[in-house]
Amino acid sequence: MNDEVALAALAALAHPTRLAAFRLLVRHEPDGLATGQLVEASGLSQSTFSTHLAVLAKAGLVRAEKRGRNFIQRAEIDALRALMLFLAKDCCQGRADLCEPLLAELACC
Repeated sequence: MNDEVALAALAALAHPTRLAAFRLLVRHEPDGLATGQLVEASGLSQSTFSTHLAVLAKAGLVRAEKRGRNFIQRAEIDALRALMLFLAKDCCQGRADLCEPLLAELACC
C-alpha cells in the first residue's frame, strides 16, 4: 500500500454513513449483506446510499457480488488489513514491546 491508496481509503471512511456501513459489513463477513439491508440500516434513500457505497467501492473497501436477484455487499478485509498494517508499520520505532497492547487488542477481535 502506498500513501495515495491509504489516503483514498481514509477519505472514504471519513464520513459517518460510510464508516458505519463499512463497520457493519466487517461485522457480517464472510456472508456480507444485501444492498437493501444496508440501505435500511442507514435510514437513507437508495440513491443517496448508493453514492456512499460507490465511494467505498472506488476506494477498494467494498465489493458487490450478485446472488440471484440481489447484490451482496462485502467488506474487502484484505484492504482493511493492508490499511491497518500501513498505519502501524513504523509503530514505535521498531520497539515491538510498545506495540504489544495494540497487537493484543487486535488479536482479541
